[in-house]
Amino acid sequence: MSRIEVDEKRCKGCGLCVIACPFGVLDLSDKFSSTGYYPAVMVKPEKCTGCTLCALVCPDVAIEVYKETKKAGAEK
Repeated sequence: MSRIEVDEKRCKGCGLCVIACPFGVLDLSDKFSSTGYYPAVMVKPEKCTGCTLCALVCPDVAIEVYKETKKAGAEK
């Protein structure tokens, strides 16, 4: 499972990450950040594949993507 962290202080709510995500994982918040913007938030975390498209298109470098890796011998 992958997860996304959005730095609300950097995010200006441009929505490019929302458009770039092929799985609809992100949307813009309905609450202002401390900087006065509507930041991106994960709305469907279970659909995140960790493709990093959201982070790649972010002009403010406000998104970090974390991928969980499988450990050797952990196969089921």
